[in-house]
Amino acid sequence: MRLIQTWWTVIFVIASTSAAHTVVAAETDDKQAQDALAMFLKADPGLKKFQEEAVGYAVFPSVTKGAIGLGAAHGNGSVYEKGKRVGTASLTQVTLGLALGGQSYAELIFFETREALDSFKKSELAFSAQVSAVAAAEGASRNAKYQLGVAVFTLARGGLMYEASIGGQKFKFKPLAQ
Repeated sequence: MRLIQTWWTVIFVIASTSAAHTVVAAETDDKQAQDALAMFLKADPGLKKFQEEAVGYAVFPSVTKGAIGLGAAHGNGSVYEKGKRVGTASLTQVTLGLALGGQSYAELIFFETREALDSFKKSELAFSAQVSAVAAAEGASRNAKYQLGVAVFTLARGGLMYEASIGGQKFKFKPLAQ
């Protein structure tokens, strides 16, 4: 009997720790996304207008990319609708071409329409060469336009990448537990 009580205690402690870690991780992810959003707005205050007018947006605070000919990138982020966090997302990118190096960057995606946001939330949205990202810098948002219902901005964090390649990004959305 004592052994069964011990096992139940161990299971309870593991489950409690896991649940607490999930809550802390969610809060950390949200804080990192908010910090990254603040960096974007500082780099280009004009992005505030995109944020206010967009149906929603996704913030990927740190996307890591590497390539030697064939390239790949991955990052995790948070998704917001009307300023409220509604889920998390992962970004995966594959490129092919002349590429060498590694870098880290933040990515911010604004959704112009409900259809574009819904497509993203169904994990149906994928970017190809048709959608290009704009490097966030003072005034860059003035000339930025939505393409296929999205506007994408990036902000370099570090590294060095030489690249002349084509590829695409795929996203996977996960709603927050209700």
